[in-house]
Amino acid sequence: MLSKRVARPRRVALIGFVGALAVSMSACASQRDTGGSAGDTFVFGATSMPKNFDPVFNDDGESFRPARQMYETLIRYKAGTTEPEADLATSWTPSADAKSWAFTLRQGVKFHDGTPFNAAAVCFNFDRWYNIKGAAAQRQMIYYGDVFEGFAHNEGDTKDQSVYKSCEAKDEYTAVINLNRAKGAFPDAFGLTSLSISSPTALQKYNADTVTQTGQSFTYSDYANLHPTGTGPFKFDSFDKNNNVVTLVRNDDYWGGKAKLTKLIFKAIPDENARKQELAAGTIDGYDYPRPADFNSLTGAGEQVLMRPAFNILYLGINQKGNPKLQDVRVREAIEHAINRQQLVRNKFPDGAYAQDQFLPNNVAGYTDAVAKFDYDPAKAKQLLTEADATNLSLNFYVPTETTRPYLPDPVGIGAAITEDLKAAGITVNVVPEPFNGGFMDDVQNFGKQDIHLLGWNGDYADAGNFIGTFFGRPKPEFGFDDPQIFSALSNADTQVTADAKKNAYQQASVLISQYVPAVPIASGPPAIVVAKNIHGLIPSPLTDERFYTVSKS
Repeated sequence: MLSKRVARPRRVALIGFVGALAVSMSACASQRDTGGSAGDTFVFGATSMPKNFDPVFNDDGESFRPARQMYETLIRYKAGTTEPEADLATSWTPSADAKSWAFTLRQGVKFHDGTPFNAAAVCFNFDRWYNIKGAAAQRQMIYYGDVFEGFAHNEGDTKDQSVYKSCEAKDEYTAVINLNRAKGAFPDAFGLTSLSISSPTALQKYNADTVTQTGQSFTYSDYANLHPTGTGPFKFDSFDKNNNVVTLVRNDDYWGGKAKLTKLIFKAIPDENARKQELAAGTIDGYDYPRPADFNSLTGAGEQVLMRPAFNILYLGINQKGNPKLQDVRVREAIEHAINRQQLVRNKFPDGAYAQDQFLPNNVAGYTDAVAKFDYDPAKAKQLLTEADATNLSLNFYVPTETTRPYLPDPVGIGAAITEDLKAAGITVNVVPEPFNGGFMDDVQNFGKQDIHLLGWNGDYADAGNFIGTFFGRPKPEFGFDDPQIFSALSNADTQVTADAKKNAYQQASVLISQYVPAVPIASGPPAIVVAKNIHGLIPSPLTDERFYTVSKS
């Protein structure tokens, strides 16, 4: 429901969730940093390095993690919840037709380079995204394409008319975003990390819009690699690619509460067991996505294992473009029947996880029991393959490596289990392992090389469109299908601005999606984040939207 208030009742159970930290007061804490004295530096073990530091060109959590410390958005989400609250905007008001949003902006804010934050800066950013040129750049703006659906001149995979129309600086601290049509994802979607506000001065100085593609590789600007400039509580210091270390320092001119840490370091440690060992050794202060099997040993060693609610979905993607047999729905149904999701959840996921039959967590409005269900039945899978003349089906299965994700606690292990299930149904599987940010994401999402692939999504805000609209709202290389009925149903749901209408529309879309089987929903599970016993003030987020300016060390 549209509202002028910056906080409003939510329709999901998550909003009251705030992570409770078990505070362990240690009289003699070990030094856990790579520079500075104990207590002023926090070292976090990331699963992989960020792709770059320009949020609009990113769509993965490890790229967003440092960005969220350096940048801010018009709105953000209250710590530990999915509830929107003020950030760079102190309030926002929709027009009666929901095609304009007026933002009252926070005063006295400066970017890290000293550029004033104001309505002109907001409009510069929104106009930059809308007018960006080049297929390479537009293909990397995945979130922008999903939310705004088009550019001034579409050159990449996005083909629709843009939802965005214009931005007006009514006065120094009032910005009005005008839309070509109402969109039910707002205002929540204005809090997406990809829509972070950058310094106009820095964007121009360091040629931020320059993205080049050579073969299957993308190269980004000096802004994205060396000079990210936001308004957040931490500033960019350095990126040591040889040692996989990103260093941020405290922004002493921050408009809000100053960070308790003077230095924040993200160190990429792809192997989960290596992250665990470094935490035990005191060389890092925390890491994300510990294996469920390690929870007891971690807590037994005095570390704090902080649980988030399940606000994600793991799926087996199916790309119909390169393999004609996958265009037969009976083959896609056979693949779904072949996978033993209940056993996967029991063996590979933490307590609180559940097998999925649709692409929404059960705490998001739009979830419905009316979806078509394809339970584990290898015999049925073989029968469908026979009917579809696909008994010789061979699939290239792309599996991400050198990472763990909130929806994917053990990529290789889960991929191996699914491979065995498919083989048991008579399907030949050729596993193609690739590093998550070292080829997998581009090969799957931009080039569509795979027949099937293992991927998922952690919600960015509490709206069904952020899940199924993102996956299936328009043609994408990841899935290789074009179904106007599904696209129309999701487009209709996206225009609904009242809670009941939106819920009903997304339920109808979920049913259509389940019948078409564009992919196989696998599971939703509660991911954990672990920190040392001398760490205080970290609030786990269902959105994996943790902010480190509240963190301190004893």
